[in-house]
Amino acid sequence: MTRSKKNKSSNKVKRFSILLVIVLALSGSSLFYHYYKQIFYPNIATLSKDDPYLYIPTDSDFEVVIHLLHQKELLKDEASFRWVAEKMNYPKNVKSGRYRIDKGMNNRELIALLRSGKQEPLLVVFHNIRTRKQLASVVSKQIEADSSAILGLLANQSFLEELGFTTENVMSMFIPESYEFYWNTSAKGFLKRMKQEYDLFWNEKKKEQARNIGLSPIGVSVMASIVEQETHKDDEKPMIAGVYMNRYNKGWKLEADPTLVFAAGDFSIQRVLNKHKEIESPYNTYKYPGLPPGPICAPSKSSIKAVLNYSKHDYLFFCAKDDFSGYHSFARTYNQHLVNARKFQRELNRRNIKS
Repeated sequence: MTRSKKNKSSNKVKRFSILLVIVLALSGSSLFYHYYKQIFYPNIATLSKDDPYLYIPTDSDFEVVIHLLHQKELLKDEASFRWVAEKMNYPKNVKSGRYRIDKGMNNRELIALLRSGKQEPLLVVFHNIRTRKQLASVVSKQIEADSSAILGLLANQSFLEELGFTTENVMSMFIPESYEFYWNTSAKGFLKRMKQEYDLFWNEKKKEQARNIGLSPIGVSVMASIVEQETHKDDEKPMIAGVYMNRYNKGWKLEADPTLVFAAGDFSIQRVLNKHKEIESPYNTYKYPGLPPGPICAPSKSSIKAVLNYSKHDYLFFCAKDDFSGYHSFARTYNQHLVNARKFQRELNRRNIKS
């Protein structure tokens, strides 16, 4: 073979080799770009500003998560999400919880978040709670535990005894406030946490205050629940508490109208009548002396404080003022009380409030 022919053959081999390298490089870079895109390109649509969270229930598996993502219309490309999830071993590490989804997340970022279990806590708030059923309903709208599970535990005497309460007085354990919880808290977890908060609230100083006025912490809560329902004026609560403590210390019946409303189970009652005083119930403080067996609501901190620091006076009666200001007229004698009561009753009649 001549030198020129050898050179031509060698040049062809070189050109083919270069072309092969270029083809391999292009295909490699294309494959790299394909995988890079699946992992790092935004693949998650943004959730509503009002609720930018994904809620994954307890015991969910990977397919449930996929369903939830579709339900929220979050995934732009399911196949790429599944591929990255498999590579990051997420299907075997699904964790329940409430996760904030941020704008522009890619598959890797979302899966890393969900796999970590780093959910955001939320504030559980309850105020103006009258019954166990109402409490269960309000709380279940804020955490994963459903109302029937919470209500079931509130009626479970053996479980409540472990916490130091009964089905009748357990409402004293719930002190209205805002509490941080994780969304996937169970019913049992919620009640146990409330017991911890109760113990923190009832420190030795408050327990000593309770002893000094002749009541247990639960007794204070029961008395405070009556005060709570008598007035919404925090500055008047110590005065109201003073009246009831005077009656209690004298061994009188408390004769508290809110206990009749609770006994009747009708919280729409605006005017307590003589017929209500005949209701057969341990909560009827017109029939039975001493404290009722449990709170008639979950009393606020201000009402508990009012009982612990009740005003020292000699008033034994009070009646709502006829100006409907929310404040009360106080009396030392029954005759003076009757004068105040008639003024209020006349105003009720004038306003046509009959029940």
